[in-house]
Amino acid sequence: MGVVLPVLFALLAAFSNALATVLQRRAALSVPQSQGFRPGLVLDLLRRPVWLGGMLAVVVAGVGQAVALATGPLSLVQPLFVLELPLALLLASLLTGSRMPEAVWLAVGGVVVGLGVALASASPDGGKADVPLDRWVPALAACAGAAVLLAAVGLKRPVGKARAGCLGAATAVCYALTAALMKDSMRMLDSDGVVGFFTAWQTYGFALAGVCAVLLLEHAMQGGPLVASQPALTLGDATLSLLLGVVLYQEDLRGHWWVLPQLLGVALVVVGVLNLARRGVDLRTSR
Repeated sequence: MGVVLPVLFALLAAFSNALATVLQRRAALSVPQSQGFRPGLVLDLLRRPVWLGGMLAVVVAGVGQAVALATGPLSLVQPLFVLELPLALLLASLLTGSRMPEAVWLAVGGVVVGLGVALASASPDGGKADVPLDRWVPALAACAGAAVLLAAVGLKRPVGKARAGCLGAATAVCYALTAALMKDSMRMLDSDGVVGFFTAWQTYGFALAGVCAVLLLEHAMQGGPLVASQPALTLGDATLSLLLGVVLYQEDLRGHWWVLPQLLGVALVVVGVLNLARRGVDLRTSR
C-alpha cells in the first residue's frame, strides 16, 4: 500500500489537532483553575464557543487519523503528529499577533527535516493486520498503568511546568493507545462492516481512551504553559506509537546502516522540539 494517502490524511489530522490545541488552550485558561482532577471542567468548557470550535477540529482530526491508520502503518502515521507542536506555535503566533523569532523558525525547520529524514530512512512498512488478544492484554495494562501513574504524579504538583509535563505525558499515552486501538477497529470496519465495527471491543476501547485523553489534555493545559505540556504530548505520542506499531502490529523498520540517519533525524526532531519548548509562544498571552 502506498504512503501518499496515509501521509496526507495524517498531515490533515496534525494540523487539525494543532488548531484544536490552540483553541482549547485559550478556553482552558478562561475557566476557574482546579488543583485536583475535576470532571466538571468539561461542563464549564462547554459554555465556551472557542472550546467547541476546538472540539470540532478534534473531530476533523479524528476522521483524518482514522483514514490514515486504515491505509498506513501506525509507525508511519503517528510520528507525523510531531508536527503538531510547530503548527500549534505558528497558529498561536498568528492569534496573538506576535512575530516568531528566527531561532523558532530554525527549530521548526529542524523538526520538519529531522522527521522527514527519520521516516524516510526507517521506511515503516509491513506488519500484521490482526493483533491477537495475548498481545493486547500486556500492552493495555502497561499503557493504563503508565497513564494513571503520570496523571497521579502530575496532579500532586503545583501549577507549573512539572504538572503540565506529567499530565501532557499521560495524555500522550492515552493518545497513542487510542491510535493503536483505532487502527484495529478500522480493520474490523473494513472486514466485517458497520456491525463488526460496533461489536468490536477495540471500538469502545479507543473511544474510552480518547475521552480520557481529552480530559487529561484539558487539565494539562490548565496545569502549566503550553511549552511544557505540548512537547511531552508530542514526543511521547510519537515514541509510544512507534513502539506499539512494532510490538502489536509487528511493523518493520529498516535496520543496518539505515539506523544512523534514523538517529540523526530523531536527534534533529528532539533538539527542534526542545528549542520550540524553550522559545515558543505561550498561549497565556492569548487570553
